[in-house]
Amino acid sequence: MSELVGIIRLRFHDDARREEFERLSERAMEIVKAQDPGTLQYDTYMNEDRTECLTIERFRDSDALIEHAANIGDLADAVLATATVVHGELLGEPSPELRAMLAGGDLPVVFTPYRSM
Repeated sequence: MSELVGIIRLRFHDDARREEFERLSERAMEIVKAQDPGTLQYDTYMNEDRTECLTIERFRDSDALIEHAANIGDLADAVLATATVVHGELLGEPSPELRAMLAGGDLPVVFTPYRSM
């Protein structure tokens, strides 16, 4: 199995929704640290005027991403209610099980390796 990288860019509906995102994001980070040993990176970046954010997540493998999704599942809908998804991408080779979970959804676009070191 291969490592996966997830990238999602969100545009907040307004300042109040951004503040809600920040609160939910703190809770998600607590869950990741306590329950997601296969999550290798979970970082969020804000643009200068704090109207958009970019989250970068790295997972040991597909099983780790599936576990992460289960652990933060209750928060995911609330987080996505705070903003519009600008884009989302998953880099790597997802397992058949993960591909099935992603099928039919709006996110993410999957990119598989073409060239790498």
